[in-house]
Amino acid sequence: MRRALALVLLGATLAVLAGCASRSGGYYKDDGPGRDIPADIAAIPDAVPRIERHAPANFRPYEVFGVRYLPIGENQPYRQEGVASWYGRKFHGEKTANGETYDMYAMTAAHPTLPIPSYARVTRAGTNRSVVVRVNDRGPFHPGRIIDLSYVAAAKLGLIGPGSGRVIVQAITNADIRAGRAPGTPILASAPPADTARAQPVNLPAAPLAPPAPVPAVFEGPQPGGIYLQFGAFSSAQNAQSLAQRVNIEAAGQAGPATVAHHPPLYKVRMGPYLSRDEAAHTAARLAESAGLNPVIALDQGL
Repeated sequence: MRRALALVLLGATLAVLAGCASRSGGYYKDDGPGRDIPADIAAIPDAVPRIERHAPANFRPYEVFGVRYLPIGENQPYRQEGVASWYGRKFHGEKTANGETYDMYAMTAAHPTLPIPSYARVTRAGTNRSVVVRVNDRGPFHPGRIIDLSYVAAAKLGLIGPGSGRVIVQAITNADIRAGRAPGTPILASAPPADTARAQPVNLPAAPLAPPAPVPAVFEGPQPGGIYLQFGAFSSAQNAQSLAQRVNIEAAGQAGPATVAHHPPLYKVRMGPYLSRDEAAHTAARLAESAGLNPVIALDQGL
């Protein structure tokens, strides 16, 4: 991506790479989420594929760190499985490879060879959680990683806590768009307007493994600001309470209770507040590993 290319041209040295389990989660050790995280990340819609013009320069071969890359054609099928990472505040507001401004809260991604701009469906392996992103940057240039997702795209796939994860990347070509087809089927990671699709996917079993937990009460009105783990947002209080009840069964009390907060017009299922984003990310990673839960980090400013 342009951020890495610029570093090469300036002769700068890359920052120390973060491990896959780093709590900051980003491609670089000093990367991480921003200060003003949208309160309802799960409701941010997927990118909508459309035919876009490509500058001829975007198809030219290029070289980074001694590796030569050859961008593929706009109608060339592409499917690859590998590790995805994400990039956040370190590059928020910087220029992407095609001259746009990187927005960590937009559904975008960086890829070394897909056309820019173009679209791709990214599915987290083993879960069928899926998002559609707009590729507008180059990278990642890290051995073993095939795509860099924006913060919000990674959050919707449950990759913020772990920092990286195995995904399947499928190109949505111009030919696909003209024919009205796209590979794969979006699951709950996408956020269409339907109420039931606003929930963050949590991989819960069809039936509880323990006696039913009490139905959580609904907290009305603004709550004190803070950092939370959010599992879903609904227009129905009953749906939110049902999800909170099931989350509490799966979490088995290991991270505090899931509660329902009414921030009109939505009822939000969440845990917290936490003292820092690192504490929230650590808890999210623990819940993902032990209970298969994948909340996103949300900042509540008491609005």
